[in-house]
Amino acid sequence: MKDIKLTSVKVLESLYKRFKINTVNSNMTLQKITNRAISLYLNDNEFKDTLDNTDELFISGSNF
Repeated sequence: MKDIKLTSVKVLESLYKRFKINTVNSNMTLQKITNRAISLYLNDNEFKDTLDNTDELFISGSNF
């Protein structure tokens, strides 16, 4: 297990609730989607650009 980094992140509650509802009948987990998103961010320039240019998630005073 030395290849795993334990960390904590804050996620928007409304997004998390929607994620849980949409994945209730699948094997997708928050851990899986996080690892896949990081991998895509590092290896897929189009995906990286999409994430870098997404700004609809701002909450006043946050870093989202």
